[in-house]
Amino acid sequence: MATSRQTPPAAMILLILAQAFCALFFVSDVITDLNEVGGKPPLHLSIEAIAAATLVVAILLDIRVLRALVTRKARLEDSLKEASRAVFEVIEAHFDGWALSPAERDVAGFLVKGLSITEIAALRGNKEGTIKAHLNAIYRKSGTKNRAELMSAVIDTLIDADMTGDA
Repeated sequence: MATSRQTPPAAMILLILAQAFCALFFVSDVITDLNEVGGKPPLHLSIEAIAAATLVVAILLDIRVLRALVTRKARLEDSLKEASRAVFEVIEAHFDGWALSPAERDVAGFLVKGLSITEIAALRGNKEGTIKAHLNAIYRKSGTKNRAELMSAVIDTLIDADMTGDA
């Protein structure tokens, strides 16, 4: 996934380099033609000079846009990391408040991530019955009856914190 995120800037850089090569070619051609003409340049040479200048301006704008996109991407990634930490802290606070054992915390963490009982059992090396027993203890300690209620309790805290500005 990291490769696909790096591709657009890399493609933009290649495009800018190709534009710079073309601009260099056209500018040098205009300069050469101006030296050969000596006097007043013909109309096509003036149009060629305007086109070359426009290409240079476009390159500068492309560089500016690319820099802005890279900066925005970095800010968004930082915001996402911060939000992820906040969500983790809220979940951990619930687990602390519910006084979950280390095994229950582990199972509850997988539950919050959306894993099934079978998947949790496989990851923990337990039987499904053991995971169900942990889930019953988690539901009892959290005051919920099932996964949906447990997730609702966590999400409600996130929404309430967001509305009060505590998150």
